[in-house]
Amino acid sequence: MLGLIAGIALLAPWIATSQALAVRGSGGWTILPQGSELGSARISAPIPYGPNETNLAERLEPPSRAHWLGTDELGRDVASRMVHGARVSLLVGFAAAAFALILGSLIGAAAGYYGGSVDLLISRLIDVLIAFPFLVLLLAVLSLFGAGLWTIIFVLALSSWTAEARIVRGEMLRIRELDWAAAARASGASDGAILFRHLLPNAIAPALVTAAFGVSSAILFESALSFLGFGVQLPHASWGSILSTADDYLRQAWWLALFPGLAIFATVLAANLIGESLRVSLAPKSDADVRG
Repeated sequence: MLGLIAGIALLAPWIATSQALAVRGSGGWTILPQGSELGSARISAPIPYGPNETNLAERLEPPSRAHWLGTDELGRDVASRMVHGARVSLLVGFAAAAFALILGSLIGAAAGYYGGSVDLLISRLIDVLIAFPFLVLLLAVLSLFGAGLWTIIFVLALSSWTAEARIVRGEMLRIRELDWAAAARASGASDGAILFRHLLPNAIAPALVTAAFGVSSAILFESALSFLGFGVQLPHASWGSILSTADDYLRQAWWLALFPGLAIFATVLAANLIGESLRVSLAPKSDADVRG
C-alpha cells in the first residue's frame, strides 16, 4: 500500500497535468517535456488537470467521469491535488523521520558511550525538549522562518528526535560493556571506530521501529498543521490543505473531506503496519520461540 502511494507521488507530474505527455508529428510519436503543445495529436495524462488550475464554472462539482474525485471551491480538480499532495505528505513524513533518526541516533550514541557528564547533559536536554510545548516551538520557528515545506520538516524532526535518542542511549549503555565491545577497545581502536563501526550498528535496530512509527506521526502532524493554516502554503497542494477547505463545505461537498481523509488513513495505517512488523521481527526471541 505504501509502495503504491509512493509510486503515485513519484509519477505525479505525469499522472496529473494539463500538458501533453507526447505528440504525433510527421516523424511519429515524440515524448515531449511539459509545456510543449506542437503536433497533430497528443497523449494526455490520466488526470488532465493541473493541481492549481481553477475553473469557477465547475466549482464544487461531485465526482464524475470528467473529475474523478470532484472539484473544490475554486473549481480545481481534487484528484489532481490529491496526487500532487501525496508528494508533500510523503516527503514530510519520510524526511522528518529520517532527520530525527539520524540526529537522535548520533546524540543518543554519544550519551550512552561516553556516560558521565556528557550523558547527564544530553539527558537533561532531552527532558527539557520533551517538556517544551510543541505548539509554542512551532509558532516560534514559523515566526522566524515563515511557513514552508522544509520549515515544517525541520520542526517535526526537531520535536521528535528525542525518542530515538533515548532508545539508542539505553541500548548503548547495555552493549558497551559486552565482551566484543571490550575486545574492540583492547585492540586499540579509536572511539570513533568503536562507536560507529561496532556499537551504533548494533544499537540502532530498536530506533528503526520508532522511526517507522514516526513517519505516520509526521504525516498526521503535517495534515493537522495544514488544516489549521500553519502547514505547507500555496502553490503546494497537501492532503491537510484540502481538508482545511472541506470544513466550510462539508454539507454540500462531502468528497473534499472523504478522499483526503482516506488517503491519510491508508498511509498512516501502512506506515504503522511496517513499524509493527519491524518491532516483531527485531524483538529478542526466547529459546521456546526459536524451537517453535
